[in-house]
Amino acid sequence: MYFKREQLEANEERNLAPYGLRSKATKGRFYAEDEPEYRTAFQRDRDRILHTTAFRRLEYKTQVFIIHEGDYYRTRLTHTLEVAQIGRTIARTLGANEDMEEAICLAHDLGHAPFGHSGEVALGRLMKDYGGFDHNKQSLRIVTELEERYPEFPGLNLTWEVREGIVKHESEYDIADASDYNPDLRGHLEAQIANAADELAYTAHDLDDGLRSGMITPQMLEGITLWEILVKSIGWRGGQLDDLSRHRLIRRLIGLEVTDLVNATVQCLRENSVRSVEELQQLQFNVIGFSEDMHRRNRQMKDFLYANMYRHNRVVRMAVKAERIITDLFKAYQSEPAMLPQHVQGFIESRGLERTICDYIAGMTDRFALQEHSKLFDPSSLP
Repeated sequence: MYFKREQLEANEERNLAPYGLRSKATKGRFYAEDEPEYRTAFQRDRDRILHTTAFRRLEYKTQVFIIHEGDYYRTRLTHTLEVAQIGRTIARTLGANEDMEEAICLAHDLGHAPFGHSGEVALGRLMKDYGGFDHNKQSLRIVTELEERYPEFPGLNLTWEVREGIVKHESEYDIADASDYNPDLRGHLEAQIANAADELAYTAHDLDDGLRSGMITPQMLEGITLWEILVKSIGWRGGQLDDLSRHRLIRRLIGLEVTDLVNATVQCLRENSVRSVEELQQLQFNVIGFSEDMHRRNRQMKDFLYANMYRHNRVVRMAVKAERIITDLFKAYQSEPAMLPQHVQGFIESRGLERTICDYIAGMTDRFALQEHSKLFDPSSLP
């Protein structure tokens, strides 16, 4: 059996909720292209994102723990894959476009600098007088300008809706700037799901990594409502937390969160009688969200993680080192641009010196940034 694009689009029309985006109804690409006969436009976008250099580099970019701290902690790549898996589950359940959901989730962290949020903070400070830096805008720059994979156009030439979903990615720590993508409208359902899947994933998986590292212990979590619910639900009796029990707890946490999110969202959609993509985006609030009880429980867990993991001296020390490394590299290249690789120097005239440096550093992996810093500042290191 051979399903052509027209049949795949017909399946979307038949299976998606009224407020799910149809690939056939896309506003199109910036540069006109013929679409393949066996993939929808959103499937093609997903595949293009997956094959980028920026996506592969996520394997060696920090989530919380820098790459040399251990082989089993999350990286920016594994976090991204986990977000995509959770996002697809939610999208399928709510009747959103699963292919588009996956594309947005896979692209949402492409613009992250090395060393996680510490790298972003450092670049934001250094670029304050040169247009600023945040990873959402950088993700869009990557898919519209920086990736060089096609002779006919810069970037990936993604559909308008996927670009809108990337731009309108926001979380507790990220605020979207969608000035060129209907800024007066909320993100579409698929964008909102990506935002929720991102927060859900990093809360659960940072807790998992914290427990694995020993920076967080079960005893420290006593009195945290969500933890108490998890412990009771799997019948864990305390004592030393073995790997199997930890896996069960984190799996149960994700299951409880996704179930609550779906139920609360369905209730919101019904209460507001949402019947189309346009009606959903015209609302003054996001339809995706947790129940009030779960929201309070998540807030308590996030506050705990901030105080006991993100502000742990082991994490803070590396964050300070990371900001120093990024700052040293930026100022060195700024004072002597000839230290930049030849192909990077070629962008200075069109992009400006500081933006060129920023793009170069933002694209580095943790390991490459450490190596570059050693080459520039360690006298015993070969250039």
